[in-house]
Amino acid sequence: MENIQIRLPDGTIKVVQSGSTPSDIALSISEGLLRNSIAAKVNDVLVDLETPMTSDSNVELITSRSEESHEILLHSTAHLMAQAVKDLYPDAKITIGPALKNQFYYDFDLEEILNEESLIRIEERMKEISKSDLKIERQIFSRSDASDLFQSMGEDYKVDIIARIDSNEHISAYRQGDFIDLCRGPHVPSTKKIKHFKLLSVSGAYWRSDEKNKMLKRIYGTSFFDKKELSAYLEMLEEAKKRDHRKLGKELEIFTFDDEIGPGLPLWLPNGAVMVDELENLAKETERNAGYVRVRTPHLTKGELYEKSGHLEHYQKDMYPAMDIDGTKYYVKPMNCPHHHKIYGSKPRSYRNLPVRLAEYGTCYRYEKSGQLFGLMRVRSMQMNDAHIYCTPSQFKDEFLAVCKMYTYYFDIFGIEKFQMRLSVHSEEGLGEKYVNEPELWKQTEAAVREALIFGNIDFVESKGEAAFYGPKIDVQVWSAIGKEFTLATNQVDFAIPARFGLTYTNERGEEETPLCIHRAPLSTHERFIGFLIEHFAGDFPLWISPIQVIILPVSEKYFEYCTSVYQKLFDAGIRVEMDDRNEKVGAKIRDAELKKIPVMLILGEKEQNDGSASVRRRHEGDIGMYKVDDLLNDLVQEIKNKTRRNISNPAL
Repeated sequence: MENIQIRLPDGTIKVVQSGSTPSDIALSISEGLLRNSIAAKVNDVLVDLETPMTSDSNVELITSRSEESHEILLHSTAHLMAQAVKDLYPDAKITIGPALKNQFYYDFDLEEILNEESLIRIEERMKEISKSDLKIERQIFSRSDASDLFQSMGEDYKVDIIARIDSNEHISAYRQGDFIDLCRGPHVPSTKKIKHFKLLSVSGAYWRSDEKNKMLKRIYGTSFFDKKELSAYLEMLEEAKKRDHRKLGKELEIFTFDDEIGPGLPLWLPNGAVMVDELENLAKETERNAGYVRVRTPHLTKGELYEKSGHLEHYQKDMYPAMDIDGTKYYVKPMNCPHHHKIYGSKPRSYRNLPVRLAEYGTCYRYEKSGQLFGLMRVRSMQMNDAHIYCTPSQFKDEFLAVCKMYTYYFDIFGIEKFQMRLSVHSEEGLGEKYVNEPELWKQTEAAVREALIFGNIDFVESKGEAAFYGPKIDVQVWSAIGKEFTLATNQVDFAIPARFGLTYTNERGEEETPLCIHRAPLSTHERFIGFLIEHFAGDFPLWISPIQVIILPVSEKYFEYCTSVYQKLFDAGIRVEMDDRNEKVGAKIRDAELKKIPVMLILGEKEQNDGSASVRRRHEGDIGMYKVDDLLNDLVQEIKNKTRRNISNPAL
């Protein structure tokens, strides 16, 4: 048998027989490395440890410390769970079970009702299978053989999946004991590698996310190589439950939904409206200082506008259906950009006028499927911190980086310490369908964005196939105080649509050129950003954005007159203040104020009245002493003006 050369990441060359596997390479180095290895990269392709190699190859062994290892473990645990479900519920039909960020799920067609006790039973069976040390083996089938196999097993959903695969393509499946499932892999080599896992919840999901199909049962779980990592993640999930914006939003009276209004259409209650106003004020001030001008556009328009912009071609499934008015189709707007293009094009422009920066907190409407709606994070009506920058190619880099700096300015205000820019680029196979068919412009624009990010020393990763239909975009990932990841905002580059609208400017030579357009939304939408803030701060907002900033707590009704005078002083200074004049003890009033998460409590009685002072209590700090009312007022005004973050309960601050 001939020999082949294996190059390891450190440059070491090993000469082995053709047909050797990554596990053979690991064992040749040490038994410990083999025990810790779960998969391998052969010529940058992830494979199982038992994959034969028949030519010279670059090999990297994947251990539990490798970046790719967690997804492999999660996917393997999904299969382990599916096997346990089939053991306990033989009539269950398996569908799909992908890995997510730190979690996995598997959908089952199962008649039985699943509850917490069911999850415990499934977990126990998973532990038994894990201890059995079943070897996990990859098998290859032709499409017809795979279809026959799963048909004989009664797995109709797998047969449906196979039918959608090209007839010439070979299909891989993984077997562990008497359980087999379709999968590209790779997987851990044995069930004993899957030790530290937890099933989290069960919910409903339609097959292929289509409401016309059958409702399946979806089981979520998580899995880690290390017991401490699992415990830490479960603790984070418990904290996340406490911070759930849907729960806190209701308790703090920030927003609500109503069936008669419709799903995904939030109602901002007075406390929420305060937060919306404060975010708009912040945006208006920041954008004014950055040279933006504000515009306003209607909520609906003729369909021909969206034909020109390409939204009907590429985005119609996410739009509400048309309204027929006097034989003309009108749509509620899913995006503000076509309207802004019309404003830019409403008069001639010169290079001397550029860049033009048009900003609007415009309301948009998108048809999200009912199963995808999620509190404020996925809604059908949204108010977007939108703006469009029209600039020359020579201005592009500075304008693009200025937008990125605006993001980091906002992140500093809100104590967002961890964030990452994700550059979403096009995929060539989507040209003409998912993306405008301008291959050279795609390459040029993506290169310009990449160059700007590198020049600005901005941390970013690339994601292929996630661009907007008209150009590359930056998706901004942020992490909350407890490490929960959110996709918060976008920064998109449009090289195609301005030309469709005939947008031009006169250059230095008197010639007409088409401007580049940057779409940006640093504060996302009111809905998504406030949802994030609720979870980030656990409802303990900084003073400047807190719906109720100060509450006055009279010791008794004898001091109502003094309390009213203090209230008026704070109110006249623009502070959002309330007075609790109920016939309750001060301790009870303090407890209620704490439940409402009001940052500042002023306790006023005889001593305070005689001294023109207030006893001050700060949430999470307790009593901080007596202050002259005028001095306290000045301190509060400065704290609000400077947008200081004083909330010491938040570990991010």
